[in-house]
Amino acid sequence: MTANPVRRLCETETATIANGASVSGAVNLAGRVFCGLYMPAAWTAAGLSFQGSYDGATYYDVRTETAEVTGAAAASQYIGFDPTWFLGVNFLIVRSGTSGTPVNQGAERALILMLGQPAL
Repeated sequence: MTANPVRRLCETETATIANGASVSGAVNLAGRVFCGLYMPAAWTAAGLSFQGSYDGATYYDVRTETAEVTGAAAASQYIGFDPTWFLGVNFLIVRSGTSGTPVNQGAERALILMLGQPAL
């Protein structure tokens, strides 16, 4: 059994994607690790992907060893992600769609990020 990388899931931050945009503003994780998100009640059909940064200035697509981290998404659901994929990410941007095919949202969308304290 793999050790749980999160000591407790305890805090939320909001990532907002503006109307007509495909990426949210950056969220400072402040030493916490991203574990999942709650989708808004309305969502222009698209999956999710992410960009991460160590310094809040330069962003990179979040990937596993073999592929971009993506998730299927729909309105009004919680989507969990493996927190080990986000260890080392200090600032996070949520993207509607993928790096190759971003999807602009038809209205402002607020996604509630669940953040945990890393188990050290």
